[in-house]
Amino acid sequence: MEEIKQGNLFGILAILLWSTLGALTVLTGDIPPFQLVSLSFFIASFLGLFMLKKQKHSIKKLFKVPLSSWIIGILGLFGYHFFYFFALKSAPAVEANLINYLWPLLIVLFSAFLPNEKLKWFHIVGSLFGLLGAFLLVSKNGSLEFKSEYLSGYMYAVIAALIWSSYSVISRKLSHIPTYSVTGFCIATAILAFICHLLFETTVIPDFTQIISIIVLGLGPVGGAFYVWDYGMKNGDIKVLGSLAYFTPLLSTFILIVFSLAVMNQTIAMACFLIILGSLISSKESIQKMLARRKAK
Repeated sequence: MEEIKQGNLFGILAILLWSTLGALTVLTGDIPPFQLVSLSFFIASFLGLFMLKKQKHSIKKLFKVPLSSWIIGILGLFGYHFFYFFALKSAPAVEANLINYLWPLLIVLFSAFLPNEKLKWFHIVGSLFGLLGAFLLVSKNGSLEFKSEYLSGYMYAVIAALIWSSYSVISRKLSHIPTYSVTGFCIATAILAFICHLLFETTVIPDFTQIISIIVLGLGPVGGAFYVWDYGMKNGDIKVLGSLAYFTPLLSTFILIVFSLAVMNQTIAMACFLIILGSLISSKESIQKMLARRKAK
């Protein structure tokens, strides 16, 4: 039980870190996406190497990670960002983002295929409320406009959502693989993103503010968060964390509001209500167990 609780806390920490992505990305200005991913994961790699050293492990430990785990990890981290950015390039950001935010719901649904995991009605209902809240946040006045000319972009977004949700759920089955293995995945992602940057983008030399933002991104939402998410997926309540992931766009919006980069309105308030309601519904079983333990005391 304590391990699940700790796993949930780590998963929530990842969600909190991801919620800072919007504001930090604004501060990076005109840095191209793949350049930003490459630099951020480069920073994240050092974070992982520091973790290895602190645990008194050699970098050689990374080469003992099974090849299958390397493939899954690289596909998860790099594959997700690759298709997500191409989705944004090939379709309007609003629609692409909404499709991308299917991943928390997919995590909840895919978790049913895991051993000893049972998908119940309140998990699905809670996730759907979260998805509706996310829809309100990313849509313009609660409306979307899907056009056939952007079909490729929509497909990229679907693939991104499938990759990240699959990676997250498969991580549970790889619970025997230590979290420090993410270090290798970050190094590979940094290299592959750099190659994509050279192929598709023009290099921008970052200024001081952008450098600081990139470092924080690497330590947080585009790097460090993947270490704690890995631990959360392997040890926490995967269905609850999947539902709680819908707090990412909500908290991100609130951070933008705090820094005067967005304005509070009724739509955001309604989205807040739906996401909180959804998380409470999804966490019904956990809340009941917690209350039962308190009564027992």
